[in-house]
Amino acid sequence: MPTEPRVLVVIPARWASSRFPGKPLAKIAGVPMIQRVVEQAKKAQSVAEVIVATDDSRIFDLINNNGDTAIMTSENHESGTDRVAEVAQDKECDIVVNVQGDEPLIPPQNIDLVVRPLIEDTSVLVSSLRILIQNADELLSRNITKVVVDKFDSALYFSKAPIPWDRDNWSEDADISLTSPLWFKHIGLYAYRKTFLMEYSALPISKLEKVEKLEQLRILENGYPVKVIETKYDSIGVDSESDIELIEKKLAPSLEN
Repeated sequence: MPTEPRVLVVIPARWASSRFPGKPLAKIAGVPMIQRVVEQAKKAQSVAEVIVATDDSRIFDLINNNGDTAIMTSENHESGTDRVAEVAQDKECDIVVNVQGDEPLIPPQNIDLVVRPLIEDTSVLVSSLRILIQNADELLSRNITKVVVDKFDSALYFSKAPIPWDRDNWSEDADISLTSPLWFKHIGLYAYRKTFLMEYSALPISKLEKVEKLEQLRILENGYPVKVIETKYDSIGVDSESDIELIEKKLAPSLEN
């Protein structure tokens, strides 16, 4: 019988951030954010190993002193994907999951879901997730990436713009959740076949990637499909210190029990 693919989660975490320096070590209800991400990733049933990829000794020491694994990586990486690839290239694994280091409440179910297409179909090279957009504010927000997929769940395009644009029926007051389920938020969680990750990380920055500031467009521009599976579980990222209060409010019920 074929052996089950070995799944490695790599969480890129760097200290330098223009909006929130030191974000990975920011305390959320007393626990550093990066530690919370690690704990959530370890709950995923499909995962064999979780590693933090960092360029900062403070993050490195915190993770390793807590009994988990962090690896120091180059300071010169332009993206989290490059940092993930540096770690993955020397690890025995078949599938690599890039988990964002600023999502302390990431649902473990999403990690298992994003891995599934690569386990079930050996032709799938990379997969990600999407969730139905519930209101016009989300659709129009420049902070939310949208994705359009074909009938096979392969991405047609990613953009911060509100795509697809309903030319004839759109109004800002429209209840889009009650029309047709066309508008989806992209969740920035990726599972790669290791061989493809190595190839992808070596590709030059593409034209659309440069314009949209969306790294995943490099995959599409080079002719590779991206499977984007629908999920019901959203995940909140921490972009600024004010977001921590929102995360702590969501944590409050579990902390009281």
